[in-house]
Amino acid sequence: MAAGLEELFRAHWPLVHAYLTRRTGDVSLAEELAQETFYRATRAFLGWRGGSAVAWLLTIARHVLIDEVRRGRRLVPLPESLIDPSGPGVALEVEPLLQRLPEQQRRLLRLVYVYGYSHAEVAALTGTTEGAVKTGIWRSREAFRRLYHQESEQMADGERESPS
Repeated sequence: MAAGLEELFRAHWPLVHAYLTRRTGDVSLAEELAQETFYRATRAFLGWRGGSAVAWLLTIARHVLIDEVRRGRRLVPLPESLIDPSGPGVALEVEPLLQRLPEQQRRLLRLVYVYGYSHAEVAALTGTTEGAVKTGIWRSREAFRRLYHQESEQMADGERESPS
C-alpha cells in the first residue's frame, strides 16, 4: 500500500499543485492545499475503486478548495463571462444561455470556466484526450457565442422597436 501511495504522490503532485496554484493564485497556499488533498487521498485510499487516479485526486482537490472558500479564504476570481468583452455592449445573463446548450457542451464550459480546470485536467476527468477536450471546448464556445449573438440581436431589436 505504501508503494502505491508513493507512486500516486510522485506521479500526480505536479498536476494537483498546478491546479491549486491556478485557483488560489498563491504558491504556498496551493502547496498547503495539495498536502491536504494527498492527506485525504491517503485516508480514502483503501476505499478507492480504481479508475482514473487523476480524476479522483482532482475531485478531492476541488473539495479541499470548497472547504477553503467556506473558511473565508478568497480564491483567484475566474472570468464571470464567456463573452469577449470587445463584443456588443449588451449585458446578458450567462446561465440561461448555458441552459440552452447540449449537456456535454455545458459540462465542458463549466469545468473550464467555472471550476477552473485545465484542458489536461478535464481530459483526465472525462476520460478523453486533451485534443478532444480542446476541440469540444472550441465547439462549445462557438455554440455559446452564436446563442449570445442571437440573444443580443433580439435585445437590440427590441430596444429599437420600443419608444423611449
